[in-house]
Amino acid sequence: MWPGNAWRAALFWVPRGRRAQSALAQLRGILEGELEGIRGAGTWKSERVITSRQGPHIRVDGVSGGCVNFPLWLFAPKSIHKNLEAKIARFHQREDAILYPSCYDANAGLFEALLTPEDAVLSDELNHASIIDGIRLCKAHKYRYRHLDMADLEAKLQEAQKHRLRLVATDGAFSMDGDIAPLQEICCLASRYGALVFMDECHATGFLGPTGRGTDELLGVMDQVTIINSTLGKALGGASGGYTTGPGPLVSLLRQRARPYLFSNSLPPAVVGCASKALDLLMGSNTIVQSMAAKTQRFRSKMEAAGFTISGASHPICPVMLGDARLASRMADDMLKRGIFVIGFSYPVVPKGKARIRVQISAVHSEEDIDRCVEAFVEVGRLHGALP
Repeated sequence: MWPGNAWRAALFWVPRGRRAQSALAQLRGILEGELEGIRGAGTWKSERVITSRQGPHIRVDGVSGGCVNFPLWLFAPKSIHKNLEAKIARFHQREDAILYPSCYDANAGLFEALLTPEDAVLSDELNHASIIDGIRLCKAHKYRYRHLDMADLEAKLQEAQKHRLRLVATDGAFSMDGDIAPLQEICCLASRYGALVFMDECHATGFLGPTGRGTDELLGVMDQVTIINSTLGKALGGASGGYTTGPGPLVSLLRQRARPYLFSNSLPPAVVGCASKALDLLMGSNTIVQSMAAKTQRFRSKMEAAGFTISGASHPICPVMLGDARLASRMADDMLKRGIFVIGFSYPVVPKGKARIRVQISAVHSEEDIDRCVEAFVEVGRLHGALP
């Protein structure tokens, strides 16, 4: 172990290439072996892509003429779904992508399909509940490292060297505190110890990074994060849906093994169309992303100038830290009376003594909306003694 914080400087002297490429090559070899085993067993499931609307008579990609459709209930992705998966992969600059009804399902499907008792997963202690639940479903050895603590992650990686695959799992941006994973350090540690990196980007996709591609773009490590799960239910349309994007063989395996994918219906076409349009807007211009960043900075700076403590840094999730659960609840109620809808969070959603009101800034908020919210916070904060 490095003394003090010396490991931080030392990490950036580590050549990234050899160990990181070795871990990814090992993953590809394992995945290709699994896929070949499925083909050899005769259990490979080829997807039939419907290119027309659902009904008793349909058109299927690769089949001339129409078909009479008997399994009307059967999952069968239409071409717009496949187009969206391809667009997601291009957006994240990955090889392939797979859609799920939600990102909770994406997290439930990933770890069980990918990891075996020979493998290990190393998870930040404050990861989202869906990551935790997904990890619980797999049979890999489980390590939990202290929140954002890279020295503890390094210790766990050293301990996990005896396992076949090592997967570091983290949120990109943490939803309760608005803080951001130190991905540069995580990726350097993963490279040093031959590990892979998984990241949940539900609270980053569409607004973090210069073009909204997320935390890995923000921190300049897009080529070092192996697997990304994210949602269509926030910045990319706000309805429902989730996805995994990463190496092509991994996505192929998930289509064969991920239970939430195999035993769920495909996304409604309206959701697919909405998400596809959102991605078009993001890939066409960074105006929305820049607007979001400016409005976030406006709210955070005005609130801090008024005397409030805002957790996290530069994230549109802006937790106004209050500590006391009753105070958070009463202030949120009084904000509503003043026409401002915000939510108070307390135990068990957050740790005891860390109650807060969580504010989420949107690109559709005007500057007047931001200022009105701050003014209401100041008024209510003084009323309840949270401000002098």
